[in-house]
Amino acid sequence: MNKSWLIILIIDEIVNCLKNNNYNINEDSRKRIETMIESIQDDNQINKLDYVIKWFNKKRDESNMIVEEIDVKDLEKWNIGKESGNISHDSKGFFEIIGVKITNTFDREVGKKGWTQPMIAKNPGGILGILMKKINGIPHYLLQAKAEPGNIGKLQLSPTLQATTSNLLKAHGGKRPLFAEYFDESNNPKIIYAKWQSEDGGRFHLKSNYNMIIEIEENKELEIPDYFIWITLYQIKQLLKIENFVGPHVRGIISYL
Repeated sequence: MNKSWLIILIIDEIVNCLKNNNYNINEDSRKRIETMIESIQDDNQINKLDYVIKWFNKKRDESNMIVEEIDVKDLEKWNIGKESGNISHDSKGFFEIIGVKITNTFDREVGKKGWTQPMIAKNPGGILGILMKKINGIPHYLLQAKAEPGNIGKLQLSPTLQATTSNLLKAHGGKRPLFAEYFDESNNPKIIYAKWQSEDGGRFHLKSNYNMIIEIEENKELEIPDYFIWITLYQIKQLLKIENFVGPHVRGIISYL
């Protein structure tokens, strides 16, 4: 059953109640009310929360990725500059490890003396994007169980698209990331959100990523691999109660909602 009409009715009642109590309601206010309704109960039309948790834990158990620490000098296609000591890739893509000197740090705990440190730099911004689709009127978000070498538990719930410029340009020689075409603004997608947002400035040097939420038509059928899953906003918020389950990029993107 399509719940769009019921959701609109509930939102209208809330809006009227707020207006009667002298609240000024605009388009942003209404969207926040819609988000609140999304977050109240498990209205996933495909997978209930218990299934999502079991699915994800099964993916973790099935992951055969092995991560072992090795010496930097043993990294393939990564080089240490003879003069600078910077670490960079043969392709000149991905990122570079540089050194920085920080001074005049009166507002930091070390005082004015400052410090030096390595930083991840020369990393052109990528896209962190989530596809949204209404199923029976309920917004669902397409996430993936994505393995990264630094993850606790190897897999975390990640955006539909998590791609650096190097990934999109196939600097690694692999395939273009799945669903990348839906986040190409030249294709005139229905954009819910699209903004550049900075990464952690304690580790990354002048790094930001393009955060996006793109809505696709409800009748649009996608071929979805079994490591992707449709999840509601309520479920994402519930999964945040589980440690090391929802990845940082998903947490960042949904903070707009």
